[in-house]
Formats: sequence, C-alpha cells, structure tokens
Amino acid sequence: MKKIVSLLLAASMTLALVACGGGTTTSQQGGASSSSSGETQTPANLTPTQQIIQEAQGMTLEELAQKAIEESNGKMFYGVGNSSRGKSALPLFIEYLQTIDPNYTLEFEWQQPKNNKIFDQLTADSLKDTGTFAMTLIQDGNQIESKMVQTGILDTFIPKDWADANGTTPEEHEGYLPLQTLNKIFMYNNTGSKSYDNCWDFVAEGEHGLFMDIDSEIVGKNFLYMLTRDDYAAMLKEAFEALSAEEQAYFQPAIDAMASDAESLGLGENGKYALAWIKLWVGSYNAQTDDGPICNTLVDQSATDQFGLIVYSKLRSVEESASVSKNNITVAAYNDGYTGMGGYGYCHYLFVTDNSPLPWTACAFIAYMTCTADGFSAWGKDIGGYSSNPAVAAENEEIYHHQTGGMAEDGTTVEFAALNDHGYDWWVGDGKLVLEDPEYCASVSFTVGSWIEMLDKYSAG
Repeated sequence: MKKIVSLLLAASMTLALVACGGGTTTSQQGGASSSSSGETQTPANLTPTQQIIQEAQGMTLEELAQKAIEESNGKMFYGVGNSSRGKSALPLFIEYLQTIDPNYTLEFEWQQPKNNKIFDQLTADSLKDTGTFAMTLIQDGNQIESKMVQTGILDTFIPKDWADANGTTPEEHEGYLPLQTLNKIFMYNNTGSKSYDNCWDFVAEGEHGLFMDIDSEIVGKNFLYMLTRDDYAAMLKEAFEALSAEEQAYFQPAIDAMASDAESLGLGENGKYALAWIKLWVGSYNAQTDDGPICNTLVDQSATDQFGLIVYSKLRSVEESASVSKNNITVAAYNDGYTGMGGYGYCHYLFVTDNSPLPWTACAFIAYMTCTADGFSAWGKDIGGYSSNPAVAAENEEIYHHQTGGMAEDGTTVEFAALNDHGYDWWVGDGKLVLEDPEYCASVSFTVGSWIEMLDKYSAG
C-alpha cells in the first residue's frame, strides 16, 4: 500500500506543477488564482473577453448596466449553472435594466445540467469561436480549478462594487468570485436520548450517518480532501484530545494505522487523524442520492437517534405535522460544549466564459447578483447560504431574519431552535466550518483522492 501511495504522490507532484496557478486564499470564501495562469496578465496576453473584464472591473454596476443595454438589447442570453435559481435571477436583472432603459428587452434560457455534466457542457462549448453560454454559476472548486480555470475556459470577473464592500480592489483580490457560501452541517433527530458533542461521535462504532454519496455530489469529496490540510487535521486532533479516555482508546488504533499512509501522502504531522476520520466516515455513512429525502427522514419522530450531514437550508421547507417537526432536529454545533467541525462549506462561483457571446451583459448580471439584495434574492431566503458581499448579507438578514428563526406574518418570531442560523462569521469561527479551497483540493485530488477511492464503503444492505 505504501509503495502504491508513494507512486501516486510522485505522479501528483508532477501534475500539480501544471495544475496549480498560484494565489493564496485571502477572500472570505476562498478560491484560487483569478487568472488562468500564475503569470501577471498584460493587455498583450489577454483574450478579448479578458480585456473586457479588465475594463469592466473599473466600472460601477450602473456603468456596467449601460454597457449591457448597448450590447444585448433584443438579443438572446444563455446561462448555465448548478443552481436552477439563475433562472429566477435573470428576470429581475432584466427589470433592473429596464429601469434605466424602458425599451430594453432580452430573451433568456438557463440550463442546469444533471449528474455533474456542466463541466463537459462548458468544455464542449469552449471549442467554438463564439460560445453559446455567456456565463456560469458553478460549484466544485477542484474541477473548476483543474478543468475550467487552468484551461482558460472560464474567466473571473471581480465587480468593483463587490470589491469595495469587501475592503479590497479587483486587482488585489486573489481567488474566484463567490456568489455565496453554502453549508452542510451535522444535525440529528432529538426524539431519543442520544446526543453528539464531538465530531468523532459521528464515526463511532455503530453510527451510520445519512449523507449524499461522494460519487453523487463531488463537493462531498472536496470536504474530505480539506480535512487533510494542516489546519483542519489539527482541528481533528484537538477534537480527539477532548474525548474521554475510553473513547480515545477506541479510535487510537485507527489513527495509528494511518500514520504510514499520511507520511506517504505527504501530509503534515496530524494527517493521520484526518485519514482515520475519513476512513471511518467512508466506511460507515449510509449513502443517499439527495439531501431532500435525508431531511424528510430526520425530521420524523420515527428517526430516533439518527443523524445526517446535509444542506442546512433543507430544514426551511419542512411542513409541520403530527409526526414531523423542525423541533425534532438539533444542530450539533449549536450544543453547548460541542467540539470539532460542525460541517463544511462550499461556494457557488460566478464566471464569464472566455468565448462569451455577451461578455458585458454577463459582467453586469454577475455584478447585479453579487452587489444588490434584489439580485441575491433568488438565494436570499435560505438559511445556510451566505452572500459573499457583507453589505448584501446584512441587508438580506434584515429582510429574512435568519438569525432569529425567521419572522411570521404578524411579526413574531417562529420558534424553531434549529432554524436560528448563527450566520457565516459564527460558522467559520465557533462552528469550525470546513471551507473548500479549490487550489488545495486540486493539489491533493490525485493522491488523497486515489487513496479515498480504495476505501471500503458501508453498504446498508
């Protein structure tokens, strides 16, 4: 096993030199280099779309809107994304442009490819001189970095207004442009006596958490990659040390068994804790195909002592009944004394396609979604989804009151403790949310990824 992993590591180091474009994560949501290579970009080596983006990054939303009207009035706009809500945001964008020019019209189509086919679709479209898709809203930082950015298929546009709100400039910002961070969190049915006060409890003997299979939703695999980064591996060690002596004795053999693999994979001194948790998790979780059914299971009183790692926002769609209630759910990280990661976070990123047929309109649409509460409103109603623009995030909270469980029509608070979203800053601080870093994921996807592929999975049958 050690020889195999060593070979994988050697090969990956060669690939990493090609795949990684530099750029340290400094933005709130993280990301990799915003250009398609690690070199400083000059007008001479910019593509036509990148030249437009460079000019657009010096403009306000209103100035971009004028450019969009000139470029796309009466035309057809195609967008593609992992989220269907781009289809909801586009009519609002058109209405905004019509406040500037009442005669402006735009036809549009928004596509949402299934089964992670968005990368194939964008790759095929990139072969045309002028593409079909003007822009994309896309997730999975690992594949974005390796398949989309380093290949020059997608370009990052940083709106001036967004950069101003984040206390930076488009030129200084390092990373992609996130529309939002979403979190998947550990939650459990509280109708029994069981509780979870440490992230190692979820991989204890006999536990089988409900989780979208890592082969169904690839961001789940990115979560596992991130656990091997030094800071998150240290967090897992710290959580382990908070366990009782009896609990530590149970996990210690699994941790010790991972020491040689951690060394072969080139991980830090605490890498063995990460690999042990990953191996126990992959070998125990009950694989599901979607978060919706997981949520429906957990909120029923019949799901006593079951837990899951699911998108937080699913709780808001639960309808109360005699046997189903949001009060049947406890968010593990909200428990006093909970130790370790409360879940993981990943982003929806916005890009302009490098062969965009409407680059100015794409930039204006991206600025509208990231710089106005109306533009973000298609996503704003959900707990567990945080605008990357602090001004928009604050305005959105004033509208939806996520941190007080939502407001009823009569102005009173809806009393569901699990819905009291503690907010982005709390989750990445006290909640110890594991955040996806596209560049790190791409750098270990071959080594750690190949190691994960060899792990035995739990079969509920």
